[in-house]
Amino acid sequence: MKTLKFLFVLIFCIGMISVDAQINLKDKLKRQTNNRANKNVDQGIDKGLDAAETGVKDLFKKKNKDALDSTSVDAQSQKSNQDSKQSLKAYSNYDFVPGDKVLLYEDFSQDAIGDFPALWTTNKSGEVNTLNVAPGNWLNLNATEGNWWFLKQIEFPKNFIVEFDVVPKKGAPRYAVGVAMYGENGFKEMSDPYACKTGLVINIAKTAWESYGLKAGSPRISGNSTLNLVEEEKVNHVIIWVQNRRVRIYHKGEKVLDMPTNLYDDSKFTRFGFMLYRGASSASYVSNIKITTASPDTRNKLLTEGKLVTYGIYFDVNKDVVKPESYGTLKDIATVLNEVPDVKVKIVGHTDADGAEAANLDLSKRRAASVKAELAKSFGVNADRLITDGLGESQPVAPNDIPVNKALNRRVEFIKQ
Repeated sequence: MKTLKFLFVLIFCIGMISVDAQINLKDKLKRQTNNRANKNVDQGIDKGLDAAETGVKDLFKKKNKDALDSTSVDAQSQKSNQDSKQSLKAYSNYDFVPGDKVLLYEDFSQDAIGDFPALWTTNKSGEVNTLNVAPGNWLNLNATEGNWWFLKQIEFPKNFIVEFDVVPKKGAPRYAVGVAMYGENGFKEMSDPYACKTGLVINIAKTAWESYGLKAGSPRISGNSTLNLVEEEKVNHVIIWVQNRRVRIYHKGEKVLDMPTNLYDDSKFTRFGFMLYRGASSASYVSNIKITTASPDTRNKLLTEGKLVTYGIYFDVNKDVVKPESYGTLKDIATVLNEVPDVKVKIVGHTDADGAEAANLDLSKRRAASVKAELAKSFGVNADRLITDGLGESQPVAPNDIPVNKALNRRVEFIKQ
């Protein structure tokens, strides 16, 4: 009988939701058992009540912690949104605007892990790897000196933009990688950019940025800067904008170098590659190399021809958030739209054919909507003038076979209505 009473009291106490009620009940039960001779039962009740009281307190603690965690998540979400907005504005000096032609795109996705990439050559060694700090395939320049050249010739125009990601390895304190664009008297697989007809070499060091305009028989035209240096074992997105003789370099929200007369007048480039220097380089990984034309006539394309195709609005893989590097392109388009307030525009997103068709369609629609939101929020374009759509992979402009063709299909179009 004593055992049954004890269990009844224990179950009743655990069902209570108020700690105060538990304490009052405990006191009451103690008064009822004061005259009982069996102290063991009294002790058992006390233990049961203490356990129930502790359980209720723990329940309240858990609820409070959940509430705090929820508040923390909401705060983090709000901070992330604020950071995204601030990040776009922080890139306001990214004034370059990629054109509507992709001259080269290389992410090594067509190459097997561990192989040397099929479209490149070297006088040292290298292989395609994956990294734990970033998705995709990367060319491992796994030597401390040497040249790595893209095998095909590229007809560089006077105005062009070079972009790539580089992850410098730890090691030598100076060069992460050198980038070479140059012209030859005759094609050679492993030619020397420093002995070329005309050229541009950008040395990306851990201590400085160095730029050299080259011409056979003439002195180098050099410039350097120590702004926003690259970081070891992190992804650094480097952008080089060449405009006639002028060379500008961008990194991490800043224009790190601006040389108005960095090139010779007759400079003409057909080759592209990377270099490392003996005794001064620690080697690096490179990927996501893109070369485009620059500075399209946005007004003419949009208002006269009625259609603007841009490769200058950036997104991470499978994401719909507009990256801050898109600032120059968005500002250029917004300037035209705000000057002609009666024009309405349809924004259309397109993807390549990687992944599921339904997912690509949804992604393209979300990306178009994000572009509209940024034009309205950050650049004051009347949202009522903008409609959006996404066509996914359904309207390719090139076969979805090699990286450069897939890059052509990943685009945003603005169509005058």
